[in-house]
Amino acid sequence: MVVGDRNHPEVQGINGWCDNQALIINAAEEAEALEEDHLFVVAQTTIRLELLEEILSVFEKKNKDFKVTNTICHATRERQESCRETAEICDAMIIVGGRDSSNTRKLMEIAEKTCENCYFVENIEDLPLKDLLKYNKIGLAAGASTPERIIKEVISSMSEFITENQEDNLMHALMEEIEKSLRLPRTGEIVTGEVIQVSDREVVVNLGCKKDGIITRDELTLEGDQKLTDLFKEGDEIQAKVIKTDNGDGNILLSKKKLEVNEHWDEINAALEDRSFVNVKVVKEVNGGVIASYKEVFGFIPLSQLSDRFVESAAEFVGKVLPVRVTRVDQKKGKAVFSHKAFLVEEKQAKVAEIWEGLNVGDVVEGTVMRFTDYGAFVDIGGLDGLLHISEISWGKLKHPQEVLSIGEKIQVKILAMNTEKGKISLGLKQNQPEPWTIIDEKYQVGQIISGKVVQIKDYGAFVELEPGLDGLVHISEIAHKRVTNIADELTVGQEVEAKILEIDKDKKRISLSIKETLDNPVVEDAAVIEEEAEAADFDDAEESSEE
Repeated sequence: MVVGDRNHPEVQGINGWCDNQALIINAAEEAEALEEDHLFVVAQTTIRLELLEEILSVFEKKNKDFKVTNTICHATRERQESCRETAEICDAMIIVGGRDSSNTRKLMEIAEKTCENCYFVENIEDLPLKDLLKYNKIGLAAGASTPERIIKEVISSMSEFITENQEDNLMHALMEEIEKSLRLPRTGEIVTGEVIQVSDREVVVNLGCKKDGIITRDELTLEGDQKLTDLFKEGDEIQAKVIKTDNGDGNILLSKKKLEVNEHWDEINAALEDRSFVNVKVVKEVNGGVIASYKEVFGFIPLSQLSDRFVESAAEFVGKVLPVRVTRVDQKKGKAVFSHKAFLVEEKQAKVAEIWEGLNVGDVVEGTVMRFTDYGAFVDIGGLDGLLHISEISWGKLKHPQEVLSIGEKIQVKILAMNTEKGKISLGLKQNQPEPWTIIDEKYQVGQIISGKVVQIKDYGAFVELEPGLDGLVHISEIAHKRVTNIADELTVGQEVEAKILEIDKDKKRISLSIKETLDNPVVEDAAVIEEEAEAADFDDAEESSEE
């Protein structure tokens, strides 16, 4: 996305480098109507900073994902800020420049916001001299492309003292040049000069003052077999830092190395500001962490910031190159603090986000059982943990997940639900198998003898599990050929039994079983015993009826 005037040559040029596919907007209203997301934003170099900020504010309110690089020209920003400050204190503002100049029109817009009397002057004929007589304080700003000749003509027309002022200015400039030639740079100052001599031992630099600068071989960074003559030649412009104003031979001692250190500190400060990552090399272990170097800058990585896991000893990191985030900088004290953990956490978050995008409700994925709770198991599905609730593990009833699962076991799970806001995923295991009642006709028929486990005992009978999720009831009258008054005397929970299927009611999801049908009917030789038992049964029934 380019923020700027779509008809401006610069914007058209940027769009050309984007295969003419870039989005171009020039107002907050256009930003409000924008539906696209995941934007990389740059700006026309001559637009108002306020316009860019207004558009970005709209994106923030709409929670759009965007990254911005402020490409408004630094000089343009300074000119616009100076124009605003001048307009605030003046009675009238003169804006000098071409009407087709974008940055000049922006100056006019800025001036009009704080000054009631603003005049756009493209040439001397546009200057409203009579109107300007009314104002005590008049400000002037000019576009970057405005010729100096036009500016001088405007000023000359407004002031009869311009010639005198110009002479004063010329004398002042001359005095500045004389003073500059006499003044020597101070220690620590960064200077620019011209190379006038190069040898194997040093580089001599003309600094425009009464002393030359000397850069010795030790104060330059050379690689391999490089020589000074390979890097510099007479006439080259060079920048360096003053480390001594007199080296004993009447010259100023300069250092290119120390200037590079400053540049490296600038890079570290930039990384701190924009929260970017830099690569550092761990050079040694110290108490509480390690020392790591970024080019010529050394910083500290605390033990807690070396990894996203517990680190017992930092020795394993010595010699390694690590991507880190700069968390603190104190250039005056020469201190910086880095964090490798921040990089690892952000990298992990990016991987998790990628995994989230690749998952959908209904997908069946492989997972690894990581840990148990009373209410389920947590399963790793490729870097992301999902909850496998105990009710979703088996079609049968479980007291604890470890009855059917083990830590480290690989299982196929189905994604039941996803909550991106809370970062939660619900998984199911039993869904990979058909619900038993849906295929009961394929496995069970009336009259079939089955084996099962007693899972529950009630006063009226016992429940036998044919398979997980499928239980049948053995009524108390179907437990034995004899009269049973206490089921616990005949059966125990967990006991394996054989039973015959008496009835299958798919509508009510009920199965009636009989254990006694699988047992031989005992032969009673003594009819008196049978008669006695019958009488006792009749007596018990009568007694129960009277109690009821």
